[in-house]
Amino acid sequence: MRSCSAPPHESAVCEAGSEPCLPAPVTCLCAWKWGAAGPCSRRGAAAAAGRKDLPRMVSHPELKQLFCTADAVCFDVDSTVIREEGIDELARFCGVEDAVSEMTRRAMGGAVPFRAALTERLALIQPSREQVQRLLAEHPPHLTPGIRELVSRLQERNVQVFLISGGFRSIVEHVAAKLNIPAANVFANRLKFYFNGEYAGFDETQPTADSGGKGKVIKFLKEKFHFKKIIMIGDGATDMEACPPADVFIGFGGNVIRQQVKDNARWYITDFVELLGDLEE
Repeated sequence: MRSCSAPPHESAVCEAGSEPCLPAPVTCLCAWKWGAAGPCSRRGAAAAAGRKDLPRMVSHPELKQLFCTADAVCFDVDSTVIREEGIDELARFCGVEDAVSEMTRRAMGGAVPFRAALTERLALIQPSREQVQRLLAEHPPHLTPGIRELVSRLQERNVQVFLISGGFRSIVEHVAAKLNIPAANVFANRLKFYFNGEYAGFDETQPTADSGGKGKVIKFLKEKFHFKKIIMIGDGATDMEACPPADVFIGFGGNVIRQQVKDNARWYITDFVELLGDLEE
């Protein structure tokens, strides 16, 4: 399997100005239950006839083979790579946990647009630079069991590993360092602060600030590095909607179960040990 050089800073996603045009996959390997109304629907004769035409269901062995031969694997971070929701931990640290946790639950379940949920939660938290730094020093995020071994095994196979998160770059880079993932492979939102360290908003130009943003990042990676097979792994609706352009989505419920994801993901796991086992076969 070929290796690939580390990608440039994620600002290139925003500076590109437009999304690359990529051919749609012939067979949907994502959430087949979405049917003809979903993002993997076929066009042409079936649409003209006014009937639904579901893509061919891919067998589990085929999905496993695609995972084992992937060029790149992209992980969500909150409740996937780490056990916590970073924004909820920040809210707890700043004393507004209850209201923010409910907003997070609704956002991850797909009930509200991601940007709206992010804006509302940050308006409640108003985190300062000092509070973010203290959170990392006093309550660092905990890695999900098995993730360190899985990432290490993928890297040994020359598979590129990326972290694509709707969370905050300052926290995600801390996680990336624990996993020996270069900062250039991190795509996440940026908090903004005034010169005195007070909260000044977030960078709304980052693709991960919007619903569908993770898919935009994966499109960029395919266009830039010509990856043939990209896997997306995550717990939330924003992760599932990134497939396509990801070639396979693996739902993860090891920390929290999002019912919409569990019901619709073609491949759903609750322990990274399963993926480690697949790589060893």
